[in-house]
Amino acid sequence: MEFLWGLHQATMHEYVDRTWGWDAEDQRRRFVEGFDPGALRVVERDGRAIGRLSVQHRPGEIFLASIEIAPELQNRGIATRLIGEMCAEADRRGVPVGLSVLKVNPARRLYERLGFVCVGETATHYVMRREPPRSPFPPEREP
Repeated sequence: MEFLWGLHQATMHEYVDRTWGWDAEDQRRRFVEGFDPGALRVVERDGRAIGRLSVQHRPGEIFLASIEIAPELQNRGIATRLIGEMCAEADRRGVPVGLSVLKVNPARRLYERLGFVCVGETATHYVMRREPPRSPFPPEREP
């Protein structure tokens, strides 16, 4: 849990601060209250924890709840690979992938490169979605 708290601070402090202001006590409380080890995957590289991925399998959708990669390892394709694996699973199931991203977070560009489009927004977040590819074959018609 301490690794994940440190990772969250390292990856999200700037964006949370720019959006609401960083209140360390409040952020720590929210982190602890929302901590669900069963809902997340620690990302490792060479036997060392380097990030986290939290995915929710909802009816009719896979939702990327969070992805955080250690700052010193960002921009090396790690998040792209992880999100790509999640999208491949969604494509096999024929369901879209959803996520929300803080408006001040430049990760939005990564999501757009991976086929996500903005389908809505709140005061602080963009709501994004990636639809599964359509079959090149038309549906069969009843005689």
